[in-house]
Amino acid sequence: MTKKAHKKTFRGSLPEIIRNDQGLYEGNLIGYFRAIFFNAQNLNHTYHNFRHMFHVTWLCYQACNFYARLLSPREMRNLLIAAMFHDFNHAKNATGDERNIAAAILGLATYILPEDRDHLEEIVSLVRATEYPYEVPSEELPLLDQIIRDADMGQGFSDAWIQQIVFGLAAEQGRRPIEILRSEETFCRNIRFCTEWGRLTFSREKIDEKAAEVRELLDMLEGI
Repeated sequence: MTKKAHKKTFRGSLPEIIRNDQGLYEGNLIGYFRAIFFNAQNLNHTYHNFRHMFHVTWLCYQACNFYARLLSPREMRNLLIAAMFHDFNHAKNATGDERNIAAAILGLATYILPEDRDHLEEIVSLVRATEYPYEVPSEELPLLDQIIRDADMGQGFSDAWIQQIVFGLAAEQGRRPIEILRSEETFCRNIRFCTEWGRLTFSREKIDEKAAEVRELLDMLEGI
């Protein structure tokens, strides 16, 4: 497949990514978008929701652009499908992540398109890479697995991180928002992005800025 030249007006919007306006990967993802939009049961969860699944997809797409000379159009398609489905029918924290991954894989197998059936095993492997806690260190994984892991952590640095992380995870985990906010300090201290794309996108400076913001918010809330 010959890649089209990048359009100057490309914004990286969800419709543009799903249609594959840049011709970056094989085909388009319209069928999968419809499957998730009409069938996923977790679209309104407070964290593992539509926004999270497609934020991860958006980040994986940015990584595909970054690694366009290393990844084939087929590999990019596999990665983006895995990103879209990695939390399909997530049951919050009522069950272990192993069962959530199983639900995602079942959804993927249910809605897999004919042109992707021969690649189902590779896509499933990418979904499994997001199971937390990680059994295999990211450094030991192939590039595609590293990308989806880095993208899965990226929502913590979006503009809506307080709503999504602090209140969203608190509601799903049955915890107080202040507990989640405190844990964000530890998250910022320990987070390590494995890929070059991840380290450039979420630089140490950006991580430190978030850590400082978390500290300031905690100081205000705790009366320091």
